[in-house]
Amino acid sequence: MVRLDVLNDALKSIYNAGKRGKRQGLIRPSSKGIIKFLTVMMKHGYIEEFEVVDDHRAGKIVVHLNGRLNKCGVISPRFAVCIGDIEKWTTYLLPSRQFVYLVLTTSSGIMDHEEARRKHTGGM
Repeated sequence: MVRLDVLNDALKSIYNAGKRGKRQGLIRPSSKGIIKFLTVMMKHGYIEEFEVVDDHRAGKIVVHLNGRLNKCGVISPRFAVCIGDIEKWTTYLLPSRQFVYLVLTTSSGIMDHEEARRKHTGGM
């Protein structure tokens, strides 16, 4: 079976493991985009750490959870967000400004919406 959205599958497996009360979640297959996304999540404290396991196939990632993750998901289809529209999208999608982040894929890399605003770049 073909996987259409690898990032969505990864976030769903992390979310489901957290809801079941597990301390670890397993993501397969791994990719560079998932690793960069998990780095952003780790920077903000939503996960503790992750380990990339090379199994000479598609790879696996073991994510160590800390219980702070309430909900995570992918907005599909992915929309292009201009610099001026970041504020509109955050008010449209996010329930609160204090502890919720939009993660954008930009030409400068994968970053949250606050860092994209500081670097003055848009993305998807």
